[in-house]
Amino acid sequence: MVELISRSACEGLLPVSIGRVELSEVEQGTLTSVAPYLGQAGALSAALKSANGMAAPKANRATGKEGARAIWFGNDVVLLQGPDPDPSLAQFAALTDQTDAWAVVRLEGADAAAVLARLTPIDLRDSRFKRGHTARTELRHMMSSITRLGPRSYQVMVFRSFAETLVHDLKAAMRSVAARAG
Repeated sequence: MVELISRSACEGLLPVSIGRVELSEVEQGTLTSVAPYLGQAGALSAALKSANGMAAPKANRATGKEGARAIWFGNDVVLLQGPDPDPSLAQFAALTDQTDAWAVVRLEGADAAAVLARLTPIDLRDSRFKRGHTARTELRHMMSSITRLGPRSYQVMVFRSFAETLVHDLKAAMRSVAARAG
């Protein structure tokens, strides 16, 4: 019988530090897609706040903090990152475990925005993409979720099958930005 070995999406690929940017894998905890039933978005938000201490985020926003975050994932869908979903949420939404489906990395440092700017079309200026902002967008040629965690920190998510490509593309952009900085 074959024994399967559990491993993270970026195992053996990270961490990496190039220039003034560090790339590391995020200890994501549980990832759950929370899709409200028709007409239940408001009730779901209240239940999420009661159960996990954070309301459902508005479009292009994330709520919560490290270890327990709710990320807008399109329309009224929320990705709950960190805690297991409270069973009470099931009366308002379809809950789908996504834990093994995503590669989740953190890009941080003085040049983090410059690195991402080489790979995504979104406006990452501080005045436009503030802490708690999130976007479902293209990252080079992959669909991704990018969330701003702090002044020089971003969380990037892509499908797990693209983990190696994600790291490759981010490292290439990190090297390019570091070379320009001299």
